[in-house]
Amino acid sequence: MKLNELRDNPGARHDEKRLGRGIGSGLGKTSGKGHKGQKARSGVALHAFEGGQMPLHRRLPKRGFNNIFAKTYAEVNLDRLQQAVDAGKLDGSKPVDAEAIRAAGVVKQTHDGVKLLGRGELKAKLDLRVAGASKTAQAAVEKAGGSITLVDAEKAAQREANKTKRGKAQAK
Repeated sequence: MKLNELRDNPGARHDEKRLGRGIGSGLGKTSGKGHKGQKARSGVALHAFEGGQMPLHRRLPKRGFNNIFAKTYAEVNLDRLQQAVDAGKLDGSKPVDAEAIRAAGVVKQTHDGVKLLGRGELKAKLDLRVAGASKTAQAAVEKAGGSITLVDAEKAAQREANKTKRGKAQAK
């Protein structure tokens, strides 16, 4: 294939609809919008309006509670970590944090942190710094000779320490 032979796929380009070009075009006069009314005007959005009938989204009952402060974690299983170590993408000699896991291609996004789950087997000794870990994952990492540090717990402890410092400073 040469540059002068490049073509769009058939049907990838369409001619623009030519509106208001006379009665013979089939799209003249009202340009396919019918006669008058709200929908014939520009800038109209009748989203979910059902002509005065109660809209579906209001007819259905609400269920549960949506916590807007809830954190979303990237879930990583032990077998994925072991694959990354075997492929040479993760270095066991350095602490493995969320950024290192993302850089190794184990997860695409870390969101609010990485949570370690216990599926699979871990043979490598890793020093993990994650937001959370299941009990089976913790046991497997410790069995392999590694350690887990919970980053969120460190941040919470730091916040508590700062609060007590502020309280003492205000008491003076």
